[in-house]
Amino acid sequence: MRDSTLPSTGTTAGILQRPYLWVTIGACSLVFLAAFESLAVTTIMPVVSRELNGASLYALAFAGPMATGVIGMVAAGNWSDRRGPTLPLYASVALFMLGLIIAGTAVSMPVLVAGRLVQGLGGGALTVALYVVVARVYPATLHPGIFAAFSAAWVIPSLVGPFAAGIVAQVLSWHWVFLGVVGLVVPALVMIVPVLRGMDGQPEQATLPPWAVGRIAWAALAALAVLGLNLSADVTVAGFPATPALLAAAAVVIALIAVRPLVPRGTLLAQRGLPSVILTRGLAAAAFFGAEVYLPYLLIDQYAFAPTFAGLALTAGAVAWAGAAAMQGRLGGRLQHRAAVRIGSLLVLAAITLTLATAALHWPAAVAIAGWTFAGGGMGLLYPRLSVMTLALSTKENEGFNSSAMSIGDSLGGALSLATTGIVFAAFTTTAESFAGVFVLTAVLAVAAVAVAPRVGSAGKAARPPQ
Repeated sequence: MRDSTLPSTGTTAGILQRPYLWVTIGACSLVFLAAFESLAVTTIMPVVSRELNGASLYALAFAGPMATGVIGMVAAGNWSDRRGPTLPLYASVALFMLGLIIAGTAVSMPVLVAGRLVQGLGGGALTVALYVVVARVYPATLHPGIFAAFSAAWVIPSLVGPFAAGIVAQVLSWHWVFLGVVGLVVPALVMIVPVLRGMDGQPEQATLPPWAVGRIAWAALAALAVLGLNLSADVTVAGFPATPALLAAAAVVIALIAVRPLVPRGTLLAQRGLPSVILTRGLAAAAFFGAEVYLPYLLIDQYAFAPTFAGLALTAGAVAWAGAAAMQGRLGGRLQHRAAVRIGSLLVLAAITLTLATAALHWPAAVAIAGWTFAGGGMGLLYPRLSVMTLALSTKENEGFNSSAMSIGDSLGGALSLATTGIVFAAFTTTAESFAGVFVLTAVLAVAAVAVAPRVGSAGKAARPPQ
């Protein structure tokens, strides 16, 4: 139910004008904090892994939150379709903060990973709840602007986040990289509270969507499959040397089976329209985040960068992401959605190819760092447009499901990529070969995104979930 204090869909008010000002600032602040945490953790995780002797759980510390995020996304999407996004948003913020506290007070790698799992559960739900808030608060004409603002919310953390995280880890402790964020989350949420009060309605019982217990169970199975994929390399059975490979293959198959009820029909087959929108998001996320996590690791391990300066490699990409997002927002309809997605996916592929060449041919680190700006620029072009397309292909009855499907594409794609890159990284005898193997895999995923991108053009609403 739209807040009666908000103007009609014909309004010319901007996202930073009344009555959208505070909800825009609050929502962007939550995105900002999630962005800061993502960039900061990527920067400090090599240090954390070394201090806690957790190399075997390095990939799981990233893939795990993405996997549990799938559960949060499905639950929040269903909850939002039933009762509106207010309670899902409150619950997701609480879980996100709890995960930060657990990770920030951890004294062992398993405890830190447990905190990251809780953090991911809350973060996944938070993403979906915010998308439903956008759908119900802002008119369609402002959707490109608010999604560009979400991408631009990465600017400041990209400028100071990696560097600040490195300084905090070196001067104080990496623990404060987690704990320092906790106190900032509540003020951001408070800014959104006024508009949330008038948002939740009581739908007619005849139209009230049921609790999707089955879909939540499928989400849990997908998350368990990803976690199992991360741990499969450590499982051996006497007389069966191929056991880890078989378990890994089984985990991937289970994850793909489990995700089918969580996304629109035809997603895994790249059907034109919304299914390909969701699939392109997943493939782009898998390629980008699978490579990004190992870029600081490459710089620290192979080029002797300090954590503070290794994080600056991520800064270039994040600034390019925000700049490209702002540019596509200003271009509006002059840049077609499909063109933005195709150009963006090609830029991600180019960046990963340069990073692969740097790792395999021992090129100067500056090549990979400069090249990563292409990856950020590509994501800044395609992510906001895919978000706009998802909402345009949704109705009020299924905007929660479709928003969660889009976020599931991000998280599950990234989680499967990170889990698989962890296996690839451990499969080689030298770290140089390991890094090259990781970037080969992510380059293949980027090629797949380039192949699917032309199919995002509309073929009807195609927004109906599987039965």
